[in-house]
Amino acid sequence: MEKILIIDFGSQVTQLIGRRLRELNVYCEIHPFNKFPEIDPDVKGVVLSGSPCSVRDENAPQVNLEGIKGKLPILGICYGAQYLAHKFGGSVNASLAREYGRAILEVTSPDSPLLLGVSPKSQVWMSHGDTIASLPDGAEVIASTADVVNAAYSIKGEPTYAVQFHPEVFHTTEGMRMLSNFALGICGCAGDWTPDSFIETAVKEIREKVGDDKVILGLSGGVDSTVAGVLLNRAIGHNLTCIFVNNGLLRKNEFEDVLESYKDMGLNVIGADASADFLRELSGVTEPEKKRKIIGRLFVETFDRYARKIENARWLAQGTIYPDVIESAGINGTASKIKSHHNVGGLPEEMNLGIVEPLRSLFKDEVRRVGRALGIRDELIGRHPFPGPSLGIRILGDVTEEKLAVLREADDIFIRGLRNYSLDGNRAAIEALAGPGASFVRSASDPTMKAHNLYDAIWQAGVILLPVKSVGVMGDERTYESTVALRAVISTDGMTADWVHLPYDFLADVSNEIINKVRGVNRVCYDVSSKPPATIEWE
Repeated sequence: MEKILIIDFGSQVTQLIGRRLRELNVYCEIHPFNKFPEIDPDVKGVVLSGSPCSVRDENAPQVNLEGIKGKLPILGICYGAQYLAHKFGGSVNASLAREYGRAILEVTSPDSPLLLGVSPKSQVWMSHGDTIASLPDGAEVIASTADVVNAAYSIKGEPTYAVQFHPEVFHTTEGMRMLSNFALGICGCAGDWTPDSFIETAVKEIREKVGDDKVILGLSGGVDSTVAGVLLNRAIGHNLTCIFVNNGLLRKNEFEDVLESYKDMGLNVIGADASADFLRELSGVTEPEKKRKIIGRLFVETFDRYARKIENARWLAQGTIYPDVIESAGINGTASKIKSHHNVGGLPEEMNLGIVEPLRSLFKDEVRRVGRALGIRDELIGRHPFPGPSLGIRILGDVTEEKLAVLREADDIFIRGLRNYSLDGNRAAIEALAGPGASFVRSASDPTMKAHNLYDAIWQAGVILLPVKSVGVMGDERTYESTVALRAVISTDGMTADWVHLPYDFLADVSNEIINKVRGVNRVCYDVSSKPPATIEWE
């Protein structure tokens, strides 16, 4: 199968390069710079990613391009572009000011294969502390910005191209055209990698990995674990046992509702109520990372107890996807760590079960497309992401039964309100959700899924209980009660997100209902922060 290799130098957005190529139905693999694979005949091109490092650092990440440069198409992005210049005779210097944010790219060589069809002037996204001062021999500038002369260049006589901006992010408005020019044009890829082909490959790999062993999957009711379950069921059938753990931190009625939703899907599902264990060990814990690690450890321990009851159980399957991995740790420690993620953080070093992660290479919208190809119902495919630590990281501070009861009721009102606010026939209302100047609005991050209501139109929503009390007046009484924050974002992959411009009438109704019906809350706020700089979850 034809593919493009992406060499990861540790950028937080390396996976976005892969995601964009897959939008073009081009299969790609991401490999750490220090684990560069052998080049086989199926490799059509190589992409060198960005990095938080400087090429001038003594221990800067490097890769051996012997046998590749000049023979296979190469696209260097940001650090990758600087690495090519630095390695092959050019020079890279520290910028007087860090070049970060939007810039206007002016194409100076419109006939360049990389820039065919790109507007003479378009917006790009810069993010680097160094800049290319001089190009290697044989290189020529193909595009510049006001502050960066060598914003894009190519090497004469070979299919080597480099850009100092990030074409993979949405802020680079014509980045997809550039990536398409590289993958489909310069590399000559056919663009025939589809959800069906992924399913075929994944089923084969699962069977080869686990053989006749029994596999246990943690179901949560979310999109990732549901798709993982159906995919595993197709591969190994009766050898799959699904366990849904009640960690005591779930949404209102979620334990019962999730078990009910799987009854007609042919999955062998066991409900495991371990809520008392989780709440006991979380008692008095306020530090976010510690909470995540406690929840992760207890989750695995619960599975271990149930695994002992299942003969020949050798594997623990998880619905881990790409954003989980990149936000938890960089490639071999190169990328800056953001947090311990719910699917991969807090796991003990020694486990009694091996790990199977069939969706580890997919982004959320890819998971949804695979799920649809597997025949999973839209109401399950369209569910919002929900963090593995559940409401434990939406209660800031220590977690108690009383706080959980308050948060469950407020969250239920918010989510029901989103589902009940109809958007049918009102495309203008959908477009308005992303606010002025937004470049995309996708229903549940999937443009093939129609948005009938606010819930369908956005990526993720939830309520956060703050460790803040304020004075209020209810009836003739003075109150001193809790504050909750509503959070709703639009995204396509979870790596970046914009806050949703929810209608004022909706916010007013939800705020009024929460304050009137949820005892212990007298103030409702709305979070208008985007990612970055804020994360989607508060902890």
